[in-house]
Amino acid sequence: MHRASADWEAAPSRPGPWILGALLGGGGLVAPFDARASFLPPEMMASAATGLAWFIIFAVPIAGIVLFWTVHVLPEKIAHKRHHPQRDAIKTLCLLSLFFGGLLWPVAWLWAYVKPVGYQAAYGTERHSDYFHEQGEKALQGELLAHEIAHLRDELDAMDAKGALTVDLKQLRNNLAAAVPRVEADAAAARSASA
Repeated sequence: MHRASADWEAAPSRPGPWILGALLGGGGLVAPFDARASFLPPEMMASAATGLAWFIIFAVPIAGIVLFWTVHVLPEKIAHKRHHPQRDAIKTLCLLSLFFGGLLWPVAWLWAYVKPVGYQAAYGTERHSDYFHEQGEKALQGELLAHEIAHLRDELDAMDAKGALTVDLKQLRNNLAAAVPRVEADAAAARSASA
């Protein structure tokens, strides 16, 4: 007798994995169960599919347009927040980017964060004129300290030296000259009241 056949006879008999698979598969055929592809009962499937279709047709495109628009105006909002002097050009680039499929949007995004050094050399400031109007209103209401008003006047003087001061900013500079003594008087009165 061969050695392999002797080993075969000596080994205990175990069913192979294919026999177990065949038995389980055959058992599944003998006792079938109801299979469903959805968590909803069959009578609700049609109405759920209709509702989902209407949602996809109307809500998803509207949400996509809102998201697209929101992302495309981000550089404009950033430029406004940072008082970028070229804010209007960034806004125009954002609008152009809408028509060119978003290709110009990264340029607008970078431009909104770039500090305009060349602009400062040419015009004496790196801020939009709205910044000076906002700060001027705060100064006239007494919300700025004397050294902040002096710094604001220095910036306006630098713009005037470059010839970039508009008529309304000249008026603001003159108003700030009157605001400094009033702020200093208010500060002195506050110090004497606390002493």
